This record gives sequence, structure tokens and C-alpha cells, in this order.
Amino acid sequence: MTAIIIIVAVIVLLVVLVVGIYNGLVKLRNNRENAFANIDVQLKQRHDLIPQLVATVKGYAQHEKELLTKVTEARAAAMSATGINDKIQAENQLSSALAGLKVSLEAYPDLKANQNFLQLQGEISDIENKLAATRRYFNTATREYNNKVMTFPSNILAGMFGFQKEPMFEVPQTERAAMEQAPQISF
Repeated sequence: MTAIIIIVAVIVLLVVLVVGIYNGLVKLRNNRENAFANIDVQLKQRHDLIPQLVATVKGYAQHEKELLTKVTEARAAAMSATGINDKIQAENQLSSALAGLKVSLEAYPDLKANQNFLQLQGEISDIENKLAATRRYFNTATREYNNKVMTFPSNILAGMFGFQKEPMFEVPQTERAAMEQAPQISF
């Protein structure tokens, strides 16, 4: 009789452990998805502001058409991306195009003094800062999820139930080299 009670207690303990680990994995996966939904909100604002910025810049910089086209195409690609990984890649391309636009705009002092442009630039800077914060939160949620998926004993259940390691929202290699350079400041 005692042996049966011990066996039942061990089975109940294992079931509780499995349920706890599974629920923990689900919560972390949902937290990661929620973190990306927060990024989506910021990206929507960013996508809504870009056409206004491009239209303002077009009025001053007709010959920069190729750069503006690149920004517009990158925005369209970002808006049509589906899935977290596709959106990460598309948003990195858009960030790169916007960085190129910012560099190009330095040649237009009249544009930099235009109120509409300054307001749009300020709003985009604000959104970029919010995006950076939400990306950090997303990467934290992804790290926690990946740790749970990859550590014992939850990795056993993760493999059984199809949980897998997910990518972070990282800076593309093409932008890493530019980030390692000290910024040039001139007056």
C-alpha cells in the first residue's frame, strides 16, 4: 500500500512539473509575441510618418530621388512583411534607408530649418527612441524564452511540444561597421 502511494505521489509530482514547465514556456512565448506587438505599434507610427517626411524632403531635394525611392520601397517592404522574422529583416532595411536619408539631408540647410521638417524629424526621432526601447524589451523577452527552451529540463518538453529557439532583433552586419566608427561632428 505504501509503495502505491509513493508511486502515485511521484506520478502526480511529475505531472505537476510537466504542466508547470509547459505553462512557463507558453507564458514566455506569449510575452515575446506581446513584446513584438509593442514594436508593431511603433512601426505603424513610423510607417505613417515616413510618407510625410519624404514629401517634405522632395520639395527641397528633387535630385535625391533615388534615395527617397529607396526609403519608400523599404517602407513598403516593411509594411507588407509577415511573421516576426520577416518584419525584423524588413525593419532593419528601413532603418538603414532612413539613416542614409539623414546623412543626405545634411546638405540642405534650408530644409533643416523648415518647421514641418523639424517637427517630422523630431517625431521620427521620438519613435526611433521608443522603437529602441521596445526592441530591448523584445530581446529581453526573447532571451528569457530561449533560455527556457534551451535549459534542462524544460528543453526536453520544449522539443516535444515544438517550442524552438527564436531570433533576437539585432542590428544587421552592414550597420555594425558604421556603428563602430566614432561619429563625426562638425560645426
